[in-house]
Amino acid sequence: MLRNVPLFKELGDEDLAVIADLAVERQISRGAVILTEGDLGDSLFAIMSGRVKVFIGDEDGREIILKILGPGEFFGEMALIDKQPRSASVTALEATTLKVLSQSAFQECLKRAPKIATTVMTSLAKRLRDADKKISTLALMDVYGRVANTLLELAIETDGKLVVGEKLSQQEIANMVGASREMVNRILKDLSERGYISIESKQITIHDNKLPPSF
Repeated sequence: MLRNVPLFKELGDEDLAVIADLAVERQISRGAVILTEGDLGDSLFAIMSGRVKVFIGDEDGREIILKILGPGEFFGEMALIDKQPRSASVTALEATTLKVLSQSAFQECLKRAPKIATTVMTSLAKRLRDADKKISTLALMDVYGRVANTLLELAIETDGKLVVGEKLSQQEIANMVGASREMVNRILKDLSERGYISIESKQITIHDNKLPPSF
């Protein structure tokens, strides 16, 4: 299972066995908090199964979802590098299995497979680019455009259809675009009535990949 995580794909079988011994497995229940923004941390988390959301929030309980991660992805690597407080919170969207690597275990990984450092840097660069894009989207697009853009970003092709890969609630979409659930409801209803999308059991299918930028 570790080999499915891009971070460990350069390791041979023997080194993977060592890492498997070093990593601690954690079972996380749905809704449980894994990391809290501002806390100190020294561990990296690799997702074996399940899904988590990475978000930032305020004292009033409002939040913006930065990313939804699934099997094969990892998080928490920034604290291993700069030893600074966590920059975001992470909670489990469903029952999730994690492999947790402490800083000492991660250093052992680097000794055995230096290419892991490149993988981490590539991941950090991608997440920085994604953050820049999200900031630009929030600043320059209206809510309708942000919803449409988010749906297209999350879309994958399945059985010849373009579907949003995550079954998201309207509140989760609202938290991703920085809007109210009521506004997202109106936009999804409009897109559906105009034939751009269809929604069934939270599964959104996109029928036209040129979604309109506004009402």
